[in-house]
Amino acid sequence: MTVARKQTGTVTFRPVTPSRWKDLETLFGERGACGGCWCMWWRMPRSEFDAKRGAGTKRALKALVTRGKVPGLLAYVDGVPAAWCCIAPRRHFPALDRSRILAPLDDAVVWSVVCFFVARPFRRQGLTAKVLAAAVDYAHRRGARVVEGYPTDPRGKPSPDPFVFTGLLSAFERAGFVEVARRSPTRPIMRHVAKGN
Repeated sequence: MTVARKQTGTVTFRPVTPSRWKDLETLFGERGACGGCWCMWWRMPRSEFDAKRGAGTKRALKALVTRGKVPGLLAYVDGVPAAWCCIAPRRHFPALDRSRILAPLDDAVVWSVVCFFVARPFRRQGLTAKVLAAAVDYAHRRGARVVEGYPTDPRGKPSPDPFVFTGLLSAFERAGFVEVARRSPTRPIMRHVAKGN
């Protein structure tokens, strides 16, 4: 999928496969996106994440990719890795089930969008909503009926980028998500249901 956008150049979206691992490394940089997380926060028990954070979480994510598991999508701007969206079936993210706020709503089989990372030069250009829309399309094409997200609703207060790694409510609204629950004032649960369902 390719979308021409004047403010950011030509944006393309690709699933992270072994051949694209180097691009993900480039995007995440030496810090591993945010403080060495390597987007493993939702996939590991907290004690394991804390013990492995940094080189260990990088190895864990690379092992997923090497085994052929697609952990998310990359957005490229004019061929440069610019943004990331982590999406997979919810069962891949056990930390969600341990959260009082984000515990399952019902018995629906859902895919979850749990994390974003946008390179500094490409921030505040609407790229999060674009990669989110591409991720939703990717999931629906693979049989997902419901895609769920857990954004932050800052309620008009500015939030530093590292604190909104699950995305902002406005990006999910632009991508066609609907709020279905809110167990915390600033953490809505959003859903995108495939057409015809």
